[in-house]
Amino acid sequence: MHVKELLNQASAYNPSTVLQKVLRSGNVKVALNLLGPAIRGLVLHGGRSSTSEMQANHKAHFDWTYQRTQPEMARLYEIAKTSQWNATTDLDWSIDVDPFDPRRELFPEQLSPLPSIPAYRKLDVRGQQVQRHALLAWMLSQFLHGEQGALFAACQVTEAVHWVDGKLYGSTQVVDEGRHVEVFYRYLNDKLGKLYTVNDNLFTLIDALMTDGRWDLKFLGMQIMVEGLALAAFGTLRQTSREPLLRELLKYVITDEARHVHYGVLSLRDFYHQLPEPDRREREDWAFEVAVLMRNRFLAHEFYDEFYAHAMTRKQWDELILSSSYMQNFRKTMFRRLVPNLKRIGLLTDRVRPHYAALGLLEWENERAAPDITAGDLIRDSDTPVALN
Repeated sequence: MHVKELLNQASAYNPSTVLQKVLRSGNVKVALNLLGPAIRGLVLHGGRSSTSEMQANHKAHFDWTYQRTQPEMARLYEIAKTSQWNATTDLDWSIDVDPFDPRRELFPEQLSPLPSIPAYRKLDVRGQQVQRHALLAWMLSQFLHGEQGALFAACQVTEAVHWVDGKLYGSTQVVDEGRHVEVFYRYLNDKLGKLYTVNDNLFTLIDALMTDGRWDLKFLGMQIMVEGLALAAFGTLRQTSREPLLRELLKYVITDEARHVHYGVLSLRDFYHQLPEPDRREREDWAFEVAVLMRNRFLAHEFYDEFYAHAMTRKQWDELILSSSYMQNFRKTMFRRLVPNLKRIGLLTDRVRPHYAALGLLEWENERAAPDITAGDLIRDSDTPVALN
């Protein structure tokens, strides 16, 4: 669909509001690039349908010489081949998951944003347990939807990259992402019995990645942004939950995701340093816009619609969630993994630093980037459950 058609479609939905959602950096080219996905996701709520179709516009690149020119990617490929696991046999699915068992709390109250909500504090114990169960189901549902997006993006990137070593590694990531879709859906369906629709912000990002023809933006959006933030979210949830099956499931997924983010940094590090200045500026602003989308992804509006739309406005809900100690810690962990990777690939320049500073994200720029962190480091970080007060 052309920009003119999208603007006409958006006119019935207050186009100035739509543009405000995708024009925080001031880069009109980036805004127009994200406008179509924003209309389909944030305005038309395309993710609330049972199925979606997105037009792929990338080119598949064949190399008939098969030259192996990327030794770091080749090493990552070898690690991936020896790190495969079987979701059916390597996880103990016989473990009973009881959302109301205080000994194995899915989502301890002290570590959730819910106690900051007055209406939640008025509920009886059972009502509070129901909402904590639902909030975890919402979070895992978004992980599931993100993994489906990652599965499709990995397929596209494997087709589009120019390096044979990248294609070989990409083939392992396709398998990884398929396995992640399998385990998150099975846990939600078999153990929690509840599945939420994809969040509008996440749908918008997936739409943008699927329909953009530039291979590097698929890498940037999925390997650096989505996977990087998911990696941090998985670690935080693993520390938070007392449920053994979920903790073991997340351990396996974290091991895979660490490789995926590493792959993204390797792929873009040299490419962006050699990119012409106007093209790199576009990537800098695009990454910032996506960072804002990802921040808003965790406002849990689908959960709000089910439990709190009658009690407060969405603006009031957003203010409560964003100011909660849980969300502040959660966002800190998420962006602690993202910002160093953006710096490593050359997208955290002096020009865009003020945008990140305004969101309070620069304090993590000197943390370790993905190539400097092993999967073992990440597992150890999440091994010790967070102490409850």
